[in-house]
Amino acid sequence: MNGETRLLAPLVPTRGYFPDFLTPAEGLLGMDEALAALRETPAARLHDELSRLPTAARPLPAWIRDMAEGSSRSLGRLAGVLQRYYEAAVAPCWSRVQGRIEADRAARGRALLDGGADRLLASLPPMLRWRAPVLEADYPVDRDLHLNGRGLLLLPSYFCRRTPVTFHNPDLTPVLVYPVEHQTPRLTPPVPPERSLSRLVGHTRSAILQGIGIGCTTSELARRVDVSLASASQHATVLRDAGLLLTLRQGNAVLHTLTPLGAALLRGARTAEMRG
Repeated sequence: MNGETRLLAPLVPTRGYFPDFLTPAEGLLGMDEALAALRETPAARLHDELSRLPTAARPLPAWIRDMAEGSSRSLGRLAGVLQRYYEAAVAPCWSRVQGRIEADRAARGRALLDGGADRLLASLPPMLRWRAPVLEADYPVDRDLHLNGRGLLLLPSYFCRRTPVTFHNPDLTPVLVYPVEHQTPRLTPPVPPERSLSRLVGHTRSAILQGIGIGCTTSELARRVDVSLASASQHATVLRDAGLLLTLRQGNAVLHTLTPLGAALLRGARTAEMRG
């Protein structure tokens, strides 16, 4: 993976600008679709965006300069490097990443249902502040993004840290990528859940898993399962330790959501019940 990291470093500096074509909209559909879109990037766009990379400290590698001149071979090389990096650094941890993203989406969806767009925008992380009609952000540089009647796509990101990110080109679809809440200092592969799962026995915890739905607070969970608040909290802790749910703090309350593992466990149980 070190080789891929060295190759990608000039394209994605730790701070400052990086080309918009590296994050195509097709990425919402999956890695294969994103790489296919990247391979189809027009030569003129490659030249325009790659020419903005800083070169004062160190010249760009020859293969990136070739890509800026429209080399399809260099563009294919980039797609291969990104694929290998994804498989080595992201895929082993994808379940954890996806679980955190789904928890954030559940929190934003709940805010939208409770209070509309105003409540949704006010619920975003602290580096974003909704002062109608302006959404202010702690952005690395001073800039304004005018929607001009267009919608704004909000994308929670596990890998975005401290400040949000948006496209450099204001003519592209307005997108704001913002950091999700992190409970651990860095991403590590998930611990095998066998030891934690051995604690998952009994009717109540099964009911807890089924009662979470698309997300609920501890108080709502206690009412749905008909147990005390303390009991619901205790069972939710065991389920969280087992990797079956995530807990996201929202003001004075917490919101529980299923992880992909928890959802898969429920689907398996329902399939077995139907076959029975």
